[in-house]
Amino acid sequence: MSLSAKELAQDPNFFAEILNYTREIIFTYNQNQQICSVFASQQRWLMALAGFGLYYGGIDGEQPGLHANRFATYVVENEIASHNTALSFIQQMLAEGFLRYLPVAPDRRSRPMEPTEEAIKQLGKWLTIHLSVLDRLDDGKRSALLAKRPDLIAALQPAISVDIINSDDLRHPGDTFDLFTWVNSGGVIMDYLISRVGLVDTATQRVIVGRIAFTDICRRFLISRTHAKRLMIRAAKMQSIGWMGSSGRSQLWLSCDFIQEYRNFQAEKFSIIDSAWRNASGSPQIRAPKAKPVFTSAVP
Repeated sequence: MSLSAKELAQDPNFFAEILNYTREIIFTYNQNQQICSVFASQQRWLMALAGFGLYYGGIDGEQPGLHANRFATYVVENEIASHNTALSFIQQMLAEGFLRYLPVAPDRRSRPMEPTEEAIKQLGKWLTIHLSVLDRLDDGKRSALLAKRPDLIAALQPAISVDIINSDDLRHPGDTFDLFTWVNSGGVIMDYLISRVGLVDTATQRVIVGRIAFTDICRRFLISRTHAKRLMIRAAKMQSIGWMGSSGRSQLWLSCDFIQEYRNFQAEKFSIIDSAWRNASGSPQIRAPKAKPVFTSAVP
C-alpha cells in the first residue's frame, strides 16, 4: 500500500525534500525554458499529461494512440480546456518538435502522432525528479531502475495521468494555488517563491523569503512587468503574500496557509506517482514518518 497524501503532508522529511524539489525544478527551468513552457500553466500541464496518457495507455478506454480529434475530445470531456485550445496545443507541440506525425496513416481523417525523442526524454527527466524525492524518503531505487529501464515510462504514465486529471485536490488545491497555476508562468513563479522558504515556524502566520523585486521575476521567467505585478498584487490582496515595506522593494513574506496549500498539492501528486510505481513494479512500501513535525524558524 502506498503512503497516503495525508501522511506525506505531515512528514517533515517530505517537506524538506519538497524544498529541494522546487530548487531542482527552477534549475531545470533555467536549463531549458522551451520545454518548461509546455507546463507554463496548469491547463497546459494537464493537456501534456493527457497526451502522454492517450499515447501510452489509451486512457479514454480505447487502444493506446494519439491523434488530434481524440485528444481534443478527451480534453473537453475532462473539462481541461476547450476543443480549440486543445487543437492549438497540439499544433504548438508539433511546431516545437515535441510531437510528430507517424509516417503511415491508415485513416487520412485521423493522422496518428507520437511524442518525439526529446519529449520522451523530458518526461523521463520529470519522472526521475519525482522518483528521486521518493527514493530519498525511503532509501529506494526507483530512479536508478527507471534509468536502466526507460520502458517503465509506458507502464507508469497512463496511471499517473488519469489519477492527476481526476484528482479534485490537484485540480483545485486552494485559492492561492489556483491563482498562480492558471496563468502563464504562474506555476514556476510559485515554485520559485516556495524554493526560498526556510524551515517553517507553524506558530507564526508568515515566513519571510527575502527581497524579490518585480524586475527579478520578469527577468527569470520572461514575463512582462505588468503581468508579474498583477499576479503578485492579486496574491497580496488575498493575504497569501506581502511585503514588509513597499511592494516589490522590500522583504517578501508568504503566508503559512499558502505554503500548506503547496505542501498538500505536492503530497497528493507524489502519492499518486508512488502508487503508480508500486502497481507497475512492485516497489517496497515507503516508511511512515516516525515522529511528528518539529519546525524552527529560519530565513535563507
